[in-house]
Amino acid sequence: MNKTKRFEIFSRWQAENPHPKTELEYTTPFELLIAVILSAQATDVSVNKATRKLYPIANTPETIYALGVDGLKSYIKTIGLFNSKADNVIKACKMLIDLHNSTVPDNREALEALPGVGRKTANVVLNTAFGQPTMAVDTHIFRVANRTKIAPGKNVLEVEKQLLKFIPKPFLIDAHHWMILHGRYVCTARKPKCGSCIIEDLCEFKEKTEPSG
Repeated sequence: MNKTKRFEIFSRWQAENPHPKTELEYTTPFELLIAVILSAQATDVSVNKATRKLYPIANTPETIYALGVDGLKSYIKTIGLFNSKADNVIKACKMLIDLHNSTVPDNREALEALPGVGRKTANVVLNTAFGQPTMAVDTHIFRVANRTKIAPGKNVLEVEKQLLKFIPKPFLIDAHHWMILHGRYVCTARKPKCGSCIIEDLCEFKEKTEPSG
């Protein structure tokens, strides 16, 4: 895919949704961090249901740590892998209290040192909470990048590097949100909605469904 096409794709996404946001509900970098840890292999909808009950009771490292693992589990038991997530969140809260003055660090190394935080989670926090130009490649972004040919790659890290290299600079901060939303609602895994896709004429996916025109 050439530079002109990529620029046009992101221009259209921006025109349709000028201020894209994560669908996870949060008000502070800490709430975002916990929501992203909880969202691994779970839907944003299920995480939001849990945090709507949790955050009014506990939404700081100290208050969540005070709940303890079992106390936290009672709030997040409807989310997949809640046992290990509760364990990780409590340990992460302890580290934030002990090492970071109860604030979420704004650098990758410190974030990835927290239990339950991998590269993807760190990228979401750096981008969404701190406005850094990172790409958190989840299944939706991996699929969209490869299917459209915006930035093909064999694995998540390869796609992340390709996206950072090829996405035009003006769009980099919001690109990750546009691509997730596109993958979640339009370029779906089983049957992409090509006929109603605003970038259908620019996309280089060979097996398009419901071709327009």
